[in-house]
Amino acid sequence: MDEDLKRTVKALGYISTVGLAMALSIGLGALIGHYIDGKFGTEPWFFYIFLAFGIAAAFRNLQILYKKAKDL
Repeated sequence: MDEDLKRTVKALGYISTVGLAMALSIGLGALIGHYIDGKFGTEPWFFYIFLAFGIAAAFRNLQILYKKAKDL
C-alpha cells in the first residue's frame, strides 16, 4: 500500500472516533453525576457538575485526536 494512502487511512481512523469519544465522555459524566445525586439526594447538582466535567473531557479528547491526526 502507498505511504500516502496509509496516512490517509490512519487519519480517517482517528477522525472517525471523534463522535464516539465525545458521546462517551459526556454520557459517562452525566451517568456518574446522576448516580451520585441518587446516592446522596442532591439532585440535580452533581449531575450538572459531572456533565460539565464530561463536556470538558470531550473537548480535551477532541484536541488530542486532532493533534494525532494532524501529525500523521
